[in-house]
Amino acid sequence: MREITAERIADAVRALCVPANNRLPPDVENAVRAARESEPWPLARGTLDTLCRNLDAARETGLPICQDTGMACVFLELGQDVHITGGALEDAVNEGVRRGYTEGYLRKSVVADPIRRGNTGDNTPAVITTRVVPGDALRITLAPKGFGSENMSRLAMLKPSDGEEGVRAFVLDTVRRAGPNPCPPVVVGVGIGGTFDRVALLAKRALLRPVGSRHPDPFYAKMEEALLEQINALGTGPQGFGGHTTALGVQIETFPTHIAGLPVAVNISCHVTRHAEVIL
Repeated sequence: MREITAERIADAVRALCVPANNRLPPDVENAVRAARESEPWPLARGTLDTLCRNLDAARETGLPICQDTGMACVFLELGQDVHITGGALEDAVNEGVRRGYTEGYLRKSVVADPIRRGNTGDNTPAVITTRVVPGDALRITLAPKGFGSENMSRLAMLKPSDGEEGVRAFVLDTVRRAGPNPCPPVVVGVGIGGTFDRVALLAKRALLRPVGSRHPDPFYAKMEEALLEQINALGTGPQGFGGHTTALGVQIETFPTHIAGLPVAVNISCHVTRHAEVIL
């Protein structure tokens, strides 16, 4: 049994908050820059050029890429041979977010009650998802999620008879309805299967995959490619100004489901699809 202290976890989360907000993962940044080179529409290409300059400025100044530094979504892969000492795991994660967002002067965007509002003042609580895995390590992934894109996400409980075409139609309709609101070019996370709650998590986890990666099942890999082509044919373009680059990637995650169901969820992320991780 390996021990990891709550204080060490809090410090690790704290250290992730700033880099998660002022640098894109290499795969996402590369996709944005590649889109700028391949986009044929002058206005769209100019818009992508502005986005690239913004990425450079964030790196040079240490400032966030986007003013919406998001709600902290934290994914934990906890080895079954790890024992947390000196405090509770979720308390440690929230303490890390509290310190990181406060010390990093990142915008505090979380309200204490969904209807009565009231800012918590430190961007906590985080949305924490924990998965127990083999081993004696703890992998922490911090994915700040802005709500310009989060608000455009949707979930549907389709009928099994809707099949592949029904899923594709729902994904395409979701992105079409979103229009310029999620600050395209977007990354589209799609969950298929499971239950009402599981399918939303699948879609969110899909956004952690490298942009351009493909589902290991050729059937779903082909669906990812087809959806990306259809979405880019919508003509929404970067920031909604038209063009061929509405999405940088479409990533599908699946899970077995009930004989009577076909859940599907679409979690849209803007071009600032951020996440940073550490393994303790």
